[in-house]
Amino acid sequence: MAKYFDVHPENPQQRTIGSVADSIRGGSLVAYPTDSCYALGCQLGNHDGVSRIRSIRQLDDRHHFTLVCQNFAQLGQFVHVDNDVFRAIKAATPGSYTFILPATKEVPRQLQHPKKKTVGVRIPAHVVTQALLAELGEPLLSSTLLLPDEPEPMTQGWEIKDRLDHVVDIVVDSGDCGTQPTTVIDFSSGEAEIVRRGAGDPSRFE
Repeated sequence: MAKYFDVHPENPQQRTIGSVADSIRGGSLVAYPTDSCYALGCQLGNHDGVSRIRSIRQLDDRHHFTLVCQNFAQLGQFVHVDNDVFRAIKAATPGSYTFILPATKEVPRQLQHPKKKTVGVRIPAHVVTQALLAELGEPLLSSTLLLPDEPEPMTQGWEIKDRLDHVVDIVVDSGDCGTQPTTVIDFSSGEAEIVRRGAGDPSRFE
């Protein structure tokens, strides 16, 4: 059964955040809130966690996983960013955007797009997510918590606990965080290509 943590959305309890972070380091798969839907997350080198996310969401190897980063300095360790792209992303973060960029050697091969060698990165504007990332000191490997054949992501922590009790290890609940996923911008060619229109305003990249 999954452990359930009720976390205050504006003043997350540090002891709880520390407990969740320790569990993630120990190999746990967590369902957690972001500024655009709940997400599934695990530690970067957690191969079992990646397999479980693929199984829960029924994803193929062309799916872009996302590295959810605390800040731009962390993001820069995992993707190649030139000056023009740097300025565009910097102006839009933190926020509800995912950026697809060429991966550095720090990103395990299994997480990269098999042909493009790219990966998704984002910096969320969510107090609980930021607290967890600060405690972890590294990105969370993540994917939107959208189940197969479901039109929208789940929005309630208790519902996630009920549905995924035996396939995730932890559910972090800090209230409804909406059903709109991030806006996805592909910068892998050097030019902005809007792949998905979501919670972030895409007009700045058009």
